[in-house]
Amino acid sequence: MSVTTDNRPVPQGSRVQSPQPHRVQGGLLDPQMLWRSLPDACRKLNPLTLVKNPVMFVVEAGAVLTTGSAIANPSTFAWLITAWLWLTVVFANLAEAVAEGRGKAQAETLRRTRTTTVARRLTDWRPGATDLREAPVPAAELRLDDYVVVEAGEVVPGDGDIVEGIASVDESAITGESAPVIRESGGDRCAVTGGTKVLSDRIVMRITSKPGETFIDRMIALVEGADRQKTPNEIALNILLASLTIVFILAVVTLQPIATYGEAKQPIVVLVALVVALIPTTIGALLSAIGIAGMDRLVQRNVLAMSGRAVEAAGDVNTLLLDKTGTITLGNRQAAELIPVGDTDVAVLADAAQLSSLADETPEGRSIVVLVKELYQLRGRAEGELEGAAFVPFTAQTRMSGVDLADGRQLRKGAATAVMKWVRDNGGHPTDQVGPIVDAVSAGGGTPLVVGEVDHGLARVLGVIHLKDVVKEGMRERFEELRRMGIRTVMITGDNPQTAKAIAEEAGVDDFLAEATPEDKMALIKREQSGGKLVAMTGDGTNDAPALAQADVGVAMNTGTSAAKEAGNMVDLDSNPTKLIEIVEIGKQLLITRGALTTFSIANDVAKYFAILPAMFAAKFGGLSHLNVMGLHSPTSAITSAIIFNALIIVALIPLALRGVRYRPSSAASLLSRNIYLYGFGGLVLPFIGIKLIDLVVQFLPGLH
Repeated sequence: MSVTTDNRPVPQGSRVQSPQPHRVQGGLLDPQMLWRSLPDACRKLNPLTLVKNPVMFVVEAGAVLTTGSAIANPSTFAWLITAWLWLTVVFANLAEAVAEGRGKAQAETLRRTRTTTVARRLTDWRPGATDLREAPVPAAELRLDDYVVVEAGEVVPGDGDIVEGIASVDESAITGESAPVIRESGGDRCAVTGGTKVLSDRIVMRITSKPGETFIDRMIALVEGADRQKTPNEIALNILLASLTIVFILAVVTLQPIATYGEAKQPIVVLVALVVALIPTTIGALLSAIGIAGMDRLVQRNVLAMSGRAVEAAGDVNTLLLDKTGTITLGNRQAAELIPVGDTDVAVLADAAQLSSLADETPEGRSIVVLVKELYQLRGRAEGELEGAAFVPFTAQTRMSGVDLADGRQLRKGAATAVMKWVRDNGGHPTDQVGPIVDAVSAGGGTPLVVGEVDHGLARVLGVIHLKDVVKEGMRERFEELRRMGIRTVMITGDNPQTAKAIAEEAGVDDFLAEATPEDKMALIKREQSGGKLVAMTGDGTNDAPALAQADVGVAMNTGTSAAKEAGNMVDLDSNPTKLIEIVEIGKQLLITRGALTTFSIANDVAKYFAILPAMFAAKFGGLSHLNVMGLHSPTSAITSAIIFNALIIVALIPLALRGVRYRPSSAASLLSRNIYLYGFGGLVLPFIGIKLIDLVVQFLPGLH
């Protein structure tokens, strides 16, 4: 008999494989990735594909025109411009292909996790029935609401919810996490995913997905980009870029009679070069890659976004709803202090607290043993060391644990009401000090546990143990960062208002909702949205589904129910509620990257105007030579240098588009100023330098004098 990493036994005959994480690694511009992406970039030259990107479609149309012109009137200048125009389109396609490349590699590893599985379908499942009949069917033939049985060593045939049993499940094919997890019927940890593997025990599950629409199928489609739809902001920016392109084409058409007047006739190659220099090719080339890379950054963090709209909305979130337990606090209350009652010595209380907690396997009970060891140097004792002792384990019914020692002494530790009742039942009278201490601990946001003793017929309370929710390290700083970003944080908890207020103040959240019900969450979200705010929240239970569906960004935990995952627009495969903060930061990074590169693209067009316009009109209007501020060698070298720079800057910015502009929490005004100074001013200056350097090289090419 072997065991899993969570100490659950695995029956003989089961195979426990060493899970392999499937995350795709590698640099953003890994040479192998570039080489693999080049064929895709060339395939994207298809006009039917490229027409979705109006800016680059115009560049390709211009390249076709210059190709015809170069064939009819061959020259070094014409062929150079033609070659670099085609390279501009290829580089733009390469940016998108590289962004998609990691997703396709990710999808390929996911495909390898899918196997032809035979499901054991139950033909007449009934709760608690023992005379069930099985019918083996291919997993692809399973339908909604079919019931199947899965035992240790078998692969889960489809997505579903466990309706009977408990099992240890290997989910590494989905999450990349090697440690098995526990899935069980009832509650919020009943969902299992097709392609995962049961390592122990036996479960009956109800299928909740249609063939071809399983979680893995949807994940493959999303990471490949096949289902990626442009977000509203991306569509709006595309419309703006298309409008600017049309305006600049009309401007060139208007300039053509002037440019071709008399002996200043301009060839089609020069006119196309002017159009390409005028339109915002840089952001047009990188816009799609920025969106794909934003989705990929989420995938690399084990978050599956069901749409680009959700990622974008995360960047605009104004209000964050965060569950207290497991998100703001560690999730398990821990012992923080021992408070003696009356003349009880603290050492006596510490010894009694430890002994009465030995049979308590809850995290709270373990924390008492640790506290006593650390503060009072009492070595942890095992149950077997106390000869003749009878241990009383903690149960939800008694709400106490304890020990009956061989010398007749009895110790109990547990909920205040339960232990004080036990003391009274044994003839004791809790002192007047106990009530105020218990109330004070509760008022401070803690949970009081009382330690009682019966010794030679005398029953009394020895003291109170203060349990507290431990706020995760660094949470106050994270909330301060969110506040600087203009995001309001609201803690959601089922605790009473006093406890909720104490924890909220310690953590540094802006507001809290105590004794929250699903209806309260929904009302809060609607109230925030009615004020024009975007709301994000996390959830894992069926009762969270309405609120997840209502929120602008709803992050469902992978361990949660199918209803929660269907309602949300993101799924966190690691089921870590604090990741919502990272999701917001990724969304903001996506928006900032798009804004920064748009600013840079428009700014660097200015330098290209100064390179091409004087070159076009210098022959007819001699005074325009004064506009040649860069001192470029000749009109042909100036135009060539501008077009070459226009292509190379796309390649240079691909890593930034894929990695994203570094995000620092700050106000919108400071972010705007940073964008203008760094990317606006930088976009204005860099092309002047780059075009001049390229001109120093190309002026020596024959045919460019």
